[in-house]
Amino acid sequence: MFSIGHIDASMRTDQGHVRDHNEDFIAREEPESAGEESRNGWLYIVADGVGGADKGEVASEYATERTIHHYLVNDQPADWGERLRQAMQSANTELRHMVTVLEPGNRMATTMVAAVFHNGQATIANVGDSRAYHLRNSVLQQVTKDQSLVARLVEEGAITEKEALNHPRKNVILHSLGAENSPQIDIFEVELEIGDQIVLCSDGLTRHVMDDEIASIVSQLSPSTATEKLIQLANDRGGEDNISVAVLRIGEQQAELETKSTPIVASGVQAQRSDAQMRQALWFYTAILIIVQIVLIVLVWNIINNS
Repeated sequence: MFSIGHIDASMRTDQGHVRDHNEDFIAREEPESAGEESRNGWLYIVADGVGGADKGEVASEYATERTIHHYLVNDQPADWGERLRQAMQSANTELRHMVTVLEPGNRMATTMVAAVFHNGQATIANVGDSRAYHLRNSVLQQVTKDQSLVARLVEEGAITEKEALNHPRKNVILHSLGAENSPQIDIFEVELEIGDQIVLCSDGLTRHVMDDEIASIVSQLSPSTATEKLIQLANDRGGEDNISVAVLRIGEQQAELETKSTPIVASGVQAQRSDAQMRQALWFYTAILIIVQIVLIVLVWNIINNS
């Protein structure tokens, strides 16, 4: 295991071309010190408000914010997976209570995939059909398992993976936050190496972009450019749903930052030299002014005495 040290993270969400608003929500909680990293790691969340429920955008934002709150309050990292599970379950309970009190008669639900990076590992929690992938050496593997009807049918051999792509009920999910008292929250552990990447995304991406395309784009581009390209590709192919994606690269930017710091140090030296030269010039001009003043005083004194 190793200290993560740095994550080059890019997260984007987009309305798409069909929906009239965005029900996805993305968030991050990154440490500002080694102590915070030790306690809380690096936390990233993608949530997809369920379109068939009322106010999915409220559900995704509320559940995400409450998950982060409970995760940070319970800062005992003995079991990172259980900590994530408890935070998401608490958010689920509060979401259901909020709907009962403030929105009686309405339904609010959201999928959620959350990843926390710590001690050379990624702990991933998932409910619904948003996904987490692990990329190493251009090889992409899906970490999470879709909690959806078509995924269950494929697993049971009732339909093929090809048939699942266009199945009429491919949007039916089996579990979500807000829809049940105790939703199934799956936990996964991934051992990391420097340069590995984790991709989190809503199904708005995966319905249009294949896994091999995700692997190619994320392998070849920076996280910022990759998230932009993936969303653009999904929109070019219809953008039938909201699209959210996070690309999280382990460790590599730290070296880039150290390299980029060299010109900054050189600029500082140049600035110090410029200051020294300026001070010398000021002393020179001050001396000249003093001499001129002395000469003027002598001239005035002579004029007065001779008059």
